[in-house]
Amino acid sequence: MTNQGKKVLLAAPRGYCAGVDRAVVTVEKALEKYGAPIYVRKEIVHNKYVVETLEKRGVIFVDETDEVPEGSHLVFSAHGVSPAVREAADGRNLLALDASCPLVTKVHNEVKRFAKHGYQILLVGHEGHEEVEGTAGEAPEVTHLVDGVEGVDALPDFPEGTKLVWLSQTTLSVDETMLIVEKLRERYPDLENPPSDDICYATQNRQVAVKKIAPQTELVIVVGSQNSSNSKRLVEVALDAGANNAYLIDYAHQVQDEWFEGVNTVGVTSGASVPEILVQELLAELAKRGYTDVEEVTTTVETITFALPRDLRQPRRSS
Repeated sequence: MTNQGKKVLLAAPRGYCAGVDRAVVTVEKALEKYGAPIYVRKEIVHNKYVVETLEKRGVIFVDETDEVPEGSHLVFSAHGVSPAVREAADGRNLLALDASCPLVTKVHNEVKRFAKHGYQILLVGHEGHEEVEGTAGEAPEVTHLVDGVEGVDALPDFPEGTKLVWLSQTTLSVDETMLIVEKLRERYPDLENPPSDDICYATQNRQVAVKKIAPQTELVIVVGSQNSSNSKRLVEVALDAGANNAYLIDYAHQVQDEWFEGVNTVGVTSGASVPEILVQELLAELAKRGYTDVEEVTTTVETITFALPRDLRQPRRSS
C-alpha cells in the first residue's frame, strides 16, 4: 500500500479529564510541598506511565494504609475510598490528602443520602474495581453490586414496597449501562433513577468521540492501560460503532505490523487517565508507517476544572 490514502482520525476530546488532572497534580504538589516520600494508596490513576513517572520522583504506591509509616503523607487515589479506609489512615496518624475525583465523591454522597432514607441501592459496576469498593463502602449493608447484565439475575427478591434506586460506577460504557438498567426495570418496575447521571462527563465525551470516528476507520487504537475501565470501554465502543478492529496499548512500540494490513484509516484516542505525550508518540509511530495525514475530529470542548485539596492550594493574595 502506498502512503496515498493513509490517514489518521484523531478523536477529541481524549486523554486527561479534570478529575485525573486534579489527582496527578495533587501528588506533584505534595512532592513539592512536603518532599519525598509521598505515599499513595493504590494507583493514583490507572495508567502505567503516570505511575512509573511518579515513582521515579519518590512516590511510593501501597495497597493499604497499614503499609504506610505512621505520621507520613498519604494521598487517596482518584477512585475514592470508603470510610473504613479513612478511619484506618486516621488511626495511623497519617496526613491524608484526598485526590478523589469530585464526580466519584458525588456518587458517594448519593449512596449516603439514599441509605439514610431507607433505600436498597443497586450499584452498577465492575466487581473488584477500586471505585466500586469505595462507593459500596459508604453503606455496604444496603448496597448490591450489579456487574453486567448477568448480574441482575443474582440480585435478591426484595420485599414488596422496598425502595430501590440504581447508581453506577463513573467510568462505564453508557450504552451497556442502559442495557443493564433496562433489565433492572423489568425485574423491579418501581426502580428509581439517580438524581443526576453518574457516568462522568469525560467518559461520555470520549465515547461519543470514538463513535464518531469508528465507522470511518478500519482500525482504532486506544492508548490506555489494561486496568483502566474507561480505556477498555473505548475499545468496546469502537468495535460496536463499526471499527473492524480495535486495540488497547500503553505505548506506541506495542503496535503490531499485522494490524495495518488493508488499513487506510486509523482512529486514535486515549483514556481519561492518559497523558497526551503517549498519544503524540503513537502518532509519530503511525507516521513512520505512512499515516502522516492527521485529522482531529472534535465532538465537544471540555472546560471543566476542579480545585486542588485545600492544603495544596495557593494562598490568596490580599489586595
